[in-house]
Amino acid sequence: MTKLLDKAIEQARKLPPEDQDALGAIILDEIADEARWARRFAETQDQLDRWADEVREEIESGKTFPLDFDRRGK
Repeated sequence: MTKLLDKAIEQARKLPPEDQDALGAIILDEIADEARWARRFAETQDQLDRWADEVREEIESGKTFPLDFDRRGK
């Protein structure tokens, strides 16, 4: 455990039980959300790789053109 997390837990132990439970629920939800995001991101890598290959092919074949950011919105 890192020093920062250890310090946070030390402070959390001083809270009333209902606040400790609320904080625990927040932490567990955050951990679960991070795991879901990581899993979903990993599941998209094949599609992202295919899209990147398509973009490279379009660039190489001249099907794309550079954006002129100075002319945007004029």
